[in-house]
Amino acid sequence: MQEVLFSRGADLTVEFGAKFDLSLDENGYGRIEKISYDAYHESVVLIGAIERYRERTGHYPERVLANKIYCSRDNRDFCKEHGIRLSGPKHGRPGAIAKADNKQEYQDNTDRIEVERAFSLSKRCYGMDLIRTKLEETTLTSIALSVFVTNLFKIISRH
Repeated sequence: MQEVLFSRGADLTVEFGAKFDLSLDENGYGRIEKISYDAYHESVVLIGAIERYRERTGHYPERVLANKIYCSRDNRDFCKEHGIRLSGPKHGRPGAIAKADNKQEYQDNTDRIEVERAFSLSKRCYGMDLIRTKLEETTLTSIALSVFVTNLFKIISRH
């Protein structure tokens, strides 16, 4: 099953500062999709991340497990057009949910915890929460290195 797990990065320790979007592939390796000090709405990052996934693998993912903020109409339409299941609540009034849909939604929510876990691990264990650099370039590099180290530890633990 090919999938992309997607999460937005919370600002580091304060409301202002670097913001980034992180995706995990089916192997659990993180990739920074966007990192910036400029304000942006996270939902605009998703389609580009899915297209880069297709360029890397040659196919679209089967599903995308994302925070609610990524479930915009444009993103839903894009995913539907390309046969990608986008997790998250449907727009509009809730209707009668089939048992199979309810089970799938539960499984997607359970699987999406992996993204939050990777994010938490990067903060607690690999120093992302401790970044105190002053220059923008240094801070962005520190964040990228934290994701890189997280991936390295994941590779080491598998061998």
